[in-house]
Amino acid sequence: MYGLGPQTAMTELLENLIIRPESPDATVTGDLLSDVLSQIRLTGDHVVSQALAAGEELDVAPQEAHVAVVTAGALQMASDDSTLVKVDADHLLLFPRGCEGFRLVASDSSAKVVVCRFLFDPDSLRGMIFALPPCIHLRPEDGGGWIEGIAHFLLLETSDVQPGAALMISRLIDLIVIRALRTWVHQGQTTGWLGGLADPRIARALKVIHQQPMQRWSVPALADIANMSRSSFCERFAALVGRSPLRYQNEWRLGLAREMLARRDARIGEIGMRIGYVSEAAFSRAYKELFGHSPRTEYARREASGGR
Repeated sequence: MYGLGPQTAMTELLENLIIRPESPDATVTGDLLSDVLSQIRLTGDHVVSQALAAGEELDVAPQEAHVAVVTAGALQMASDDSTLVKVDADHLLLFPRGCEGFRLVASDSSAKVVVCRFLFDPDSLRGMIFALPPCIHLRPEDGGGWIEGIAHFLLLETSDVQPGAALMISRLIDLIVIRALRTWVHQGQTTGWLGGLADPRIARALKVIHQQPMQRWSVPALADIANMSRSSFCERFAALVGRSPLRYQNEWRLGLAREMLARRDARIGEIGMRIGYVSEAAFSRAYKELFGHSPRTEYARREASGGR
């Protein structure tokens, strides 16, 4: 049986942790994308414009996440499976887990590329990050003009020596990564948890999990919300999201618990009870399994850094 703290305080805390678009006309997918992306922390720390001669390879650290925008000329992208893809001007490439396994080479003429490096917070929900494909390729018709515009602003900030330039670069990289993910979702060819947002039936189930995280959702109840049979719902959910409905629900709750720990809203045991665990020991085991360290370690680290 789940043990919960005071209902009013719990609801207020959870409402503060869920970020929703301001527009009242936002779609279900838009709401959920904001919710999920709010749990993925990233920091952009480096932007550079590189000019490549014909046949020259783009030099980036293979293990680090990058966004690359071609501003002139074209690249040839080769992957380990020998697939060749042409990347023309105003195309964007997002490598969430690094460029290892890919080679980017200027084609028959010179090329210019804006390269942004960013780092995912290691305590973000790892299943979400690793459910992303190794490369997301967006074309100008996909971006509706925003790719060219944001590359222009990135270049302006790289030459800006005014105070706050580093923060502006970091925020712009945040924006470009989130905008790229949103555009990719709207293409309807996504996989992993983003694929779940692209399916209206699965998205309805995801929405109630996100908006009512303390509700003890059963598979039959979620299947009814999705207007699907239980077996079809479970199969479809697992295929798109990459985990069972109940596992996803538990990981989402643990992500909210991490936010509560960061905010030092309550003691560890109380936070565990708020997200549905009947004992601190059970909460600690589940938390460590997902994030790689105990909630006590998380709490002590936040305490030492003043809650930052």
